Amino acid sequence: MEVVYLFFESDAVRIPFYDYDRRLFTLLSAQGNGVWNNTRHEFVFKRNENSENLSRIFRDASIPCVQVEENTPGLFRIFGFFERSWEKPVTFFPVKRDANRSRLSDNSGIPVEFSGPSKSNFTMLGPLPPPEIFPEHWRIKLEAELRARKYSPRTLSTYLYYNRLFCRTLQKIPEKIQPEDITKFLAFMEKEREYSASSINLAISAIKFFYGNILKNESISEQQRPRNDKRLPMVLSKTEISAILSMEKNPKHRLLLMLVYSSGLRVSEVVALKREHIDLARKVIYIRLGKGRKDRCTLLSEKAARFITEYCAFYGIKTWLFPGQPATRPLTIRSAQQIFDKAIRRAEITKKISIHCLRHTFATHLLESGTDIRYIQTLLGHANLRTTERYTHVARRSVLRIQSPPRCLILKCYRK
Repeated sequence: MEVVYLFFESDAVRIPFYDYDRRLFTLLSAQGNGVWNNTRHEFVFKRNENSENLSRIFRDASIPCVQVEENTPGLFRIFGFFERSWEKPVTFFPVKRDANRSRLSDNSGIPVEFSGPSKSNFTMLGPLPPPEIFPEHWRIKLEAELRARKYSPRTLSTYLYYNRLFCRTLQKIPEKIQPEDITKFLAFMEKEREYSASSINLAISAIKFFYGNILKNESISEQQRPRNDKRLPMVLSKTEISAILSMEKNPKHRLLLMLVYSSGLRVSEVVALKREHIDLARKVIYIRLGKGRKDRCTLLSEKAARFITEYCAFYGIKTWLFPGQPATRPLTIRSAQQIFDKAIRRAEITKKISIHCLRHTFATHLLESGTDIRYIQTLLGHANLRTTERYTHVARRSVLRIQSPPRCLILKCYRK
């Protein structure tokens, strides 16, 4: 792992693993008094006077680490640990030895088989996570092929991730993979990890790309794809949009949410905006290299234009419209998502939505106001009109003219 996080709680020190690292696992197992929790994929050490030496051990081993104290103000959220989020505080369940020294039991009293190193002061809960088995030379070739075709950084990381997960789950090197192994892997993803149909299709694309273009194994390309779920987009009302924007007091955050809604931007597009992309005179926003590496123009509202003028003058914006940390880099997508999550909590909106819902709402409100669907397709940057047509299922433009049910029918039934 590139960085190790040490979470110091009142009675324990937790060290989560977000990737398999034999060197780190060996280093921690040699310290003694450690417990490997296979369910949470983390080491747990009882906090005592020797716990403070854990950070020094990592420094001596040239492993970067971050120490987080329990009384640190604010809520820490760490993402990427075996596809789960970790939120502080987390209740610590101490482990006690069973009568049989070769077995352990937690507070529930359920014994767990001991399968750790032969040290009397070291215990484990569950088996060691499977090692990484995707060879480094194949990783380099796959990355080079993706870069040569100018794939986006997000696609590159996703394709690498699914191929590594594929080999790690089956514990087979790519040369020994058979077509039936893909079916086993996809079944595992659906049953054990509850992946959606779109995620499974993405995994199939990643695997087919590697085995078709790198290994030249054409038998892998015969895999049947699952049918995607046909879900309607979630849409907010104008009252809810007003509540979200009015409750956001931070000018930077408010402008970000305003642009996503009023211009129909994707979250990856809004964080990549530069000051030069805003044409205040023509009330236009230029999107450079959006999804599919395509440029497009979208509209800029009068209110957003005035806000941008004041915002840039106050903060002295020169390059990135939404600078991150450091200011020479743009705000991250995850930060933008967290800004929206906090905003809907303040507005007391209970719908299960993401920041992309603002883009859906932009398209739906335009359709309800009578805007031609072809213009909406251009503003959103959809290559296929069929993608834009799904908003007709949630727009209320024609539904508002329908009486449900007819008044005469109600009266007739009432008289009977």
